[in-house]
Amino acid sequence: MRDLSSVREGWDEVEEQETRLLRQMTVQEGIGHLLALYRAFESQLQQTEDVFRAERLAYLEELQRRLARLEAAEAGGGRPD
Repeated sequence: MRDLSSVREGWDEVEEQETRLLRQMTVQEGIGHLLALYRAFESQLQQTEDVFRAERLAYLEELQRRLARLEAAEAGGGRPD
């Protein structure tokens, strides 16, 4: 069995792979994955609504701002900020 230090050493490689895969994902695919997570965790989200509502709304507002910047950049033929 591998010890904890070998798991930690391999974690950088896992994070690099995750980053590569996420960069290959389209916006539509990313949104699909986000919605799938919301569906999977819907009951937990409902149970913690009172505790985390403000944080979730702030996250969704930031997501909307980022998507708007991405859309504007794609419409202008450029890259997002």
